[in-house]
Amino acid sequence: MKTLIKAYVLPAILLVAFTAQVSAQTRRNTKEKTVVTTTTKRTTAKRAVAKRIPSNKVTYKTPKKKVVSVRTVPNRTVIKHKGQNYYYANNKYYTQSRGRYIVIAPKVGFRIKVLPTNYKRVRFNSHNYYNVHGIFYTQVNNEYEVVDPEVGTIVYELPEDYEKVVINDETFYEYANILYEKVQVDGTRAYEVVGIIEMN
Repeated sequence: MKTLIKAYVLPAILLVAFTAQVSAQTRRNTKEKTVVTTTTKRTTAKRAVAKRIPSNKVTYKTPKKKVVSVRTVPNRTVIKHKGQNYYYANNKYYTQSRGRYIVIAPKVGFRIKVLPTNYKRVRFNSHNYYNVHGIFYTQVNNEYEVVDPEVGTIVYELPEDYEKVVINDETFYEYANILYEKVQVDGTRAYEVVGIIEMN
């Protein structure tokens, strides 16, 4: 009888115990490995770009634009910024030099009282932006202030006078010192903010 227990019963008990342990281990591992994944509809070949790019690292693909100046700016609004006067009219910003007005990209911090009627509302993370001809504004009290958009902000069109630039052998789109990369969002062409050019 002792031989029968040693030969059959003891191995059977060990086999049942071992099977139960493996089964429990497998169930625990399966539960731990369950991960919820979500799919995004944005497709892009992500490239490494620093958020702030010194202007000397940027190469423009087109020749330098000729500076165009005008003698007068009708219906202009004076914008005071850091002790200097700038001018705003028809969604363009000007500085004065030698009695003439030269179009400039607006500086972060410029404020206007009323947005042009053709603005587009852009929401990213917890920020509400107003995009007007490639310039981003946020509302501050009863005014609208020029700001740099966050990296990752998406727009669906760029102003006609955007420029192509090269940084580290990669081509990007630039307007008003904001760098964009072309992406697809739900099958539609869009442009994602990938950095800001810092002017020296």
